[in-house]
Amino acid sequence: MTTAHDPDTGLRSWSYSDSDLAIELVQVPPDFIRASYARRNLPGSVIEAVATRCVFGTIVRNVGAQALSYRVADWRYRRADGSEHAIKTKTEWLDEWHGMGVRFSWSILADDATFEVGDWIQGFTTMAEPHGSTLALKIVWYVGEQRHEQLLAGLECAAAPE
Repeated sequence: MTTAHDPDTGLRSWSYSDSDLAIELVQVPPDFIRASYARRNLPGSVIEAVATRCVFGTIVRNVGAQALSYRVADWRYRRADGSEHAIKTKTEWLDEWHGMGVRFSWSILADDATFEVGDWIQGFTTMAEPHGSTLALKIVWYVGEQRHEQLLAGLECAAAPE
């Protein structure tokens, strides 16, 4: 896994690649969530529900020679104390938002996808962790029926604004 730091924004990113999958995780600060969701006239409760979480912009690519699939429901994040937790899926977010009367589906990484060679997808991955936390993310994907998993350790949630 490689780590990068953008000196202009101060944000960090992490990239992992194997023979089938490439994934990049970029810190998303809470102020960005607040600004982008407010521009779409979303209610404060929706904005804060996401902005108070650890959020990564996530880009998943199929860099292999055959179709690849994933399900966010298979992914887990690990806190510093070693406990593992599920990631809130796009469907769970949409159910919550629709219950508030909000019809918005942009931004959260799709629950699952199957990619042909060269395909990619992006969206936010959200974890119920405080800003500035360090965690690990276990990603799971499939090539055919073959299950693969990788633990991406040392991910840092964006810091809270000062």
